[in-house]
Amino acid sequence: MSRRRAPLAVLSTVIITAATLNASTAAHAATTTFTPTADTYVDNGSTGTNYGTSGQLGVDNSPVKRTFLKFTVSGVTGGVSNAKLRLHTDDVSGAESPNGGTFRAMSNTSWTETAVTWASQPAIDGATLGSLGSVVRNAWYEVDVTSLVTGNGTYSIGITSSSTDGADYDSRESGSTAPQLVVTDGTTPPPGDPVWVGAGDIADSGSGDTATAALLDGIQGTVWTTGDNVYPDGTASQFNTYYEPTWGRHKARTRPSPGNHDYHTSGATGYYNYFGAQAGPSGRGYYSYDIGNWHIVSLNSNISMSAGSAQEQWLRQDLAASTKPCTAAYWHHPLFTSGANHSPSTATRPLFQALYDANADVVVFGHNHQYERFAPQNPSGGLDNARGIRSFVAGMGGAGAYGFGTIKPNSEARNTGTRGVLKLTLHSNSFDWQFVPEAGKTYTDSGTTNCH
Repeated sequence: MSRRRAPLAVLSTVIITAATLNASTAAHAATTTFTPTADTYVDNGSTGTNYGTSGQLGVDNSPVKRTFLKFTVSGVTGGVSNAKLRLHTDDVSGAESPNGGTFRAMSNTSWTETAVTWASQPAIDGATLGSLGSVVRNAWYEVDVTSLVTGNGTYSIGITSSSTDGADYDSRESGSTAPQLVVTDGTTPPPGDPVWVGAGDIADSGSGDTATAALLDGIQGTVWTTGDNVYPDGTASQFNTYYEPTWGRHKARTRPSPGNHDYHTSGATGYYNYFGAQAGPSGRGYYSYDIGNWHIVSLNSNISMSAGSAQEQWLRQDLAASTKPCTAAYWHHPLFTSGANHSPSTATRPLFQALYDANADVVVFGHNHQYERFAPQNPSGGLDNARGIRSFVAGMGGAGAYGFGTIKPNSEARNTGTRGVLKLTLHSNSFDWQFVPEAGKTYTDSGTTNCH
């Protein structure tokens, strides 16, 4: 297919090079998140009290409070390339502090959280790992502990503070905001074609996003989202509380798109501030990038998509400028869906038409909380095995499942009730798709389609 190259000033494309994406892929090739096997704190104002079952971990200098954390790392091969301790500040008044604490290694790894008191506390006797400055409540913070965590084994970390205005962190009893040790394996990922993996309709107060984020831990590649990244309103607090502890650990390799729930916050400012440059130009919500032989476009179905709109014109120019033989796109509201909760969004058809005119190959949607695969179709929904675009609804990222209504023509595979991610392996002139189910579920779907 012949394409003319449009001026860069007109396109305003987000330039993400293959080298950047490959580096991100390698850095996240084998990332595992561990929660503490034990955590507690001690207080010199109550020398005989044990706080092992408390939902809170305190560090302070008046009264003196010290926190102890213990993690057991397993399954690591090839050494550790990076280890980060992540802590979430408590959501109570007074949790803020000008000093988040000093973090040190401990030689004692045999202590138990239900036996430690001020009078029987283990020594914080190892090297300093790092420190945190000012912290605010209900937010995540991280400290690089790579110098301590070098492979499989048990590790203890102690936290102290020199401030009389101490910090309070959530303990492992708090659930989704429990401390995390995020360990990246030093093993080089096996050679092969790039992987592009993701889902939409992701994070809320339930545990579904925990299950799908665990799948991403074992899948290398670039992560995409098809909107409704966090519920119910896309606020900064909800991103920190729900998205950050799960899919947030893959943020550095994520290329998102926004959904209608992200826009419940005016201008989707929570979304744009959380993802930053990775979400494209702030407030616009559409951008493109290349991976291998593929040109990929993230679009915004929450703003005008009509023929002649700024987004539709940008898309046509962006596609005309691409020299890649294969093209994929993704956005939130589906043009094709059999879901009972949300009907097909015909307002998105001009975007699909522009992609069809440029011989694009695959489009992924979200919005309906389920999985559905369609045969290659034209913009009117007619079967088109010559030039048609294969499309998927991938709204199974974590939020509660939706049912199906009347099954639409050319719907080839469907599932609801199994959360998962859609993994696409991008070959030089084709792609493989695979539905990867959450642990404990068996539904899957896979196949191959050639590029046009």
